[in-house]
Amino acid sequence: MPQTAPPLVLTVAGSDSGGGAGIQADLKTMLALGVHGMSVVAAVTAQNSVGVQGYWELPPEAVRAQLDSVLGDIGVHAVKTGMLASAALVETVAERLDGVEAPVVVDPVGVSKHGDALLQPAAVDAVRSVLLPVATLVTPNLWEVEQLTGVKVVDESGLRGAAEAVLALGPRAVLVKGGHLPGEPADLLFDGEREHRFTAPRHDNRHTHGTGCTLASAIASHLALGADVPDAVARAKEYVTGAIAAGFPLGAGIGPVDHGWRLRGDRSPR
Repeated sequence: MPQTAPPLVLTVAGSDSGGGAGIQADLKTMLALGVHGMSVVAAVTAQNSVGVQGYWELPPEAVRAQLDSVLGDIGVHAVKTGMLASAALVETVAERLDGVEAPVVVDPVGVSKHGDALLQPAAVDAVRSVLLPVATLVTPNLWEVEQLTGVKVVDESGLRGAAEAVLALGPRAVLVKGGHLPGEPADLLFDGEREHRFTAPRHDNRHTHGTGCTLASAIASHLALGADVPDAVARAKEYVTGAIAAGFPLGAGIGPVDHGWRLRGDRSPR
């Protein structure tokens, strides 16, 4: 019997040799949520549980060739971008995605979980000027909001102002992630008209490597499955919350979230 392909989701990001974030996290998330994941490698990191020891970006022509291969033959139902490292890569990806009809979720990765810079200073301007305008949704954390707009959020009341500042850069919607604020984690989704707030329990688990990549990929997956943006964010938040609860130790530092927590019938989130 002929088979029908599941929805198709493309990640354009960096490789995490430790397997907890980046393209590895994206593809695990996509598999867990029932879509077919495809990848364009933009950079390679030497990375483990204690930090990023180095990274090397791919030439723009290699990234462009990967994009052309997937988009020209297979197509996509959603795209997620992550670590793009340099202005040249940001511009290459933005140019190729401009005009793609599928929703584009931009995770403006600027720093790793361990505080290591993953975006060159010159690339920040390129993210502002050419990548965010092609985004259906951008998912910055509070540090990335400040990096992109200069707006510093110190409590939950500042989330709306931060969202408005990011929205002014051109995306259709923004999800400001407030997980680093005191109290229960609260995220704000804003599209210029409608505001949605999402809360979740804060789990006592330090093993949270890959949360940002996982959330953006989960949102892209649910968009590909047919959800609208607010519903995709809500469903992705539920998945990520379970993955954080089930995060496990790895190496000597911060372990990853568990992308397969729903797939283990004998294992519930800790």
